[in-house]
Amino acid sequence: MRIGELAKATGAKVETIRYYEREGILPAADRTDGNYRDYSASDLALLTFIRRARNLGFSMVQVRALIDLAADGDQPCDEVDGMAREHIVEIDQKIADLTALRGELSRLVNDCDGERIGECLIVEALGGRGR
Repeated sequence: MRIGELAKATGAKVETIRYYEREGILPAADRTDGNYRDYSASDLALLTFIRRARNLGFSMVQVRALIDLAADGDQPCDEVDGMAREHIVEIDQKIADLTALRGELSRLVNDCDGERIGECLIVEALGGRGR
């Protein structure tokens, strides 16, 4: 299949597929006689794997590690479990950070009773007028 078909089948952008090829995370596609990229079913499966891992928030470094681990189906999955647990900790920290951020912004919105920008607590908290 050509790159546009692969993009449509996986929901990836064409440029993302090219990026994954340049980075070596997706092997370079074979070429047709007309020099079009020609992707196989295994390329589709690998790109689907990559997209799912990225959608779960795994970094490119983690995705590479997951691909390497997945290549050997006979090894124990302790490493994958460990990576997932570490990622859950990172997600929990992001949630805590976003919750704190939301609380601070909500407080500013609720406390701001100024009618003019010069009296606005939000603008003041951002450091002033901006220019």
